Amino acid sequence: MPRQPRVTTRTGDDGKTSLYGKERVPKYDERIALLGDLDEAQSALGLARAGAKRAVAAELLAVQRELYEVMAEVGTSPERDPAFRVDAEKIAALEDRISAMKAKATIPARFVVPGDDAAAAAIDLGRTIVRRAERGAARLLDEGGLTNRELLPYLNRLSDALFVLARVQEGTRKTVATPGPRPRSASRGRP
Repeated sequence: MPRQPRVTTRTGDDGKTSLYGKERVPKYDERIALLGDLDEAQSALGLARAGAKRAVAAELLAVQRELYEVMAEVGTSPERDPAFRVDAEKIAALEDRISAMKAKATIPARFVVPGDDAAAAAIDLGRTIVRRAERGAARLLDEGGLTNRELLPYLNRLSDALFVLARVQEGTRKTVATPGPRPRSASRGRP
């Protein structure tokens, strides 16, 4: 049997963790929080992929692999050059994929209420987690914790791509948000 990698290292027992490089940071460091958001998105998309249509699952796998590259960039110490870097070419490629997906999707003019398809709902969950990661990246860029400004448009396009991909997965089954009745005013007895 091949030797198994170590899972328990005990190096984080002191509340710190390592970036790729020599730097150790507290586990509450904003870069670690961003990595956690990206990892959480990765897991939600894995859940979606497990129940998705074949073509959607293939696109989700491509996204998951790209997320690992983004995480490698975010998790690299400033003194090292990251092995992967989000650039304008990667953003343009994602925009091309969005266009191709839109051709296969029915996108309503109203907000979509997730839940008509389990895989699509999991994609929407991943999308909202990517939005959170985008907010974390924006903060880190503003504070100097990250320097690659291409991360923001990439994460923004990724959430757009996931929205469209969820609509592709749903097919024609979509529940849209409709305005409900206006609440009656307690003081005046009228709407």
